[in-house]
Amino acid sequence: MAIPQVVIVGRPNVGKSSIFNWLAGKRLAIVDPTAGVTRDRVTHLIDVQGRFAELVDTGGMGIEDADNLTDQVEDQIQAAVDSAHVVVFVVDCRDGPVPLDQEVAKRLRYVSVPVLLVVNKTDAPSLDAQAQEFYRFGRKMVFASARENRGKAELMDAIAQRLPEASADEVVPEEPVMKVAIVGRRNVGKSTLVNTLAQADRMITSEVPGTTRDSVDVRFELDGKAFVAIDTPGFRRAKSVSTDVDFYSTHRAQRSIRRADVVLLFFDATQRISKVDRQLCDYIAQQYKPCMFVVNKWDLTAGSMPTEKWVIYLRDTFRTMWYAPIAFITGQTGKNVKAMLNHAQMLFRQSLQRVTTSKLNQQLRAALQKNPPPTHRNRRPKIYFATQAAAQPPTIVLFCSDPKAISPQYQRYLLRVFRDQLDFGEVPLKLYLRQREHGDSRNELDADTESMPKARE
Repeated sequence: MAIPQVVIVGRPNVGKSSIFNWLAGKRLAIVDPTAGVTRDRVTHLIDVQGRFAELVDTGGMGIEDADNLTDQVEDQIQAAVDSAHVVVFVVDCRDGPVPLDQEVAKRLRYVSVPVLLVVNKTDAPSLDAQAQEFYRFGRKMVFASARENRGKAELMDAIAQRLPEASADEVVPEEPVMKVAIVGRRNVGKSTLVNTLAQADRMITSEVPGTTRDSVDVRFELDGKAFVAIDTPGFRRAKSVSTDVDFYSTHRAQRSIRRADVVLLFFDATQRISKVDRQLCDYIAQQYKPCMFVVNKWDLTAGSMPTEKWVIYLRDTFRTMWYAPIAFITGQTGKNVKAMLNHAQMLFRQSLQRVTTSKLNQQLRAALQKNPPPTHRNRRPKIYFATQAAAQPPTIVLFCSDPKAISPQYQRYLLRVFRDQLDFGEVPLKLYLRQREHGDSRNELDADTESMPKARE
């Protein structure tokens, strides 16, 4: 049996996204007074009294979208309701029943799964009498307040009672192998790729900039392996962030980068690289995330710009990310998408690699012999040994006589050696310098470092 879905519906501005975040225990969906902020289905796996269920947030029913995406939003809502095992119908206690609530109730009248009526914003028992007005809808009611944390246990109990019985083959889902964040500026084809991967219209796509507002996790399978694609809002220049929705969208996208295993940085093959692309690349580098440059819409170039020119263009623009692999795809048709994901899996495996201390010091010894560290204040600093302290990202610690004496240029040289000679060829590396503690006599490189050129007295 598939994981049961609990779908949250209701008219705009009744607090659906607040309820979603409240039950999920995380700030996942954007909460804003602006009507129609949520467009796509936002999902999160929750524990309902020992059983897993997929919680789904949806857009407001009956809203006229400002960007003429009303039909697409409604399609997303209907798709969620059609796949639901329990529907959570949210209304606003303070507003009381309004005509649009009645329209939503009418739409849910013929739904074949249990429907719970959650009267949100019932912040205190004194408002329970006012909430009684919603009895006219003839549904099991739960008085709740996401803001005041009221009624959560009762709501979870009601959901648990209405979930379908667990079948013998229902198991706790394993964490997907890899989380892939798909990032880039607006209208580069991120959501189109997600729909191609999911083989469904999972995300709303349009020519309207900023169609995607939330970061949305979409599970899919490739060759029997499970993945999560994280579709993110398009990045904008800081001075162009003019509304709360833009602000939260940007922060959601940044958080998606931080929690991803691999980041696919999208470019539009028909457009030049922008300042936003550079800022985004800098942020990915700051988070030490494995990254692949993905040139999308390659079919639209019609051979006008060969791949070699794009490679040179990217390498010249992002000199500090010279190691990042490059893919050329057409997200709409799926051309080269499988090869891109296979390469992304290679990056993920590289980020998990651990190298033995002996092998690491063998490469460090060879690097020091070939190019000793420059002198600092007429003394050549000593590097005694190295060890890998962590993975994701691979983190190397060098123990030396004086960390301040090892120049940034020499650190970059060592990183290049480690990347070239070890199993970290296409992923970012972290390098820490530590002074060898007093009484620590370890010196893995002593026999060979004595043969290095001496500094002039």
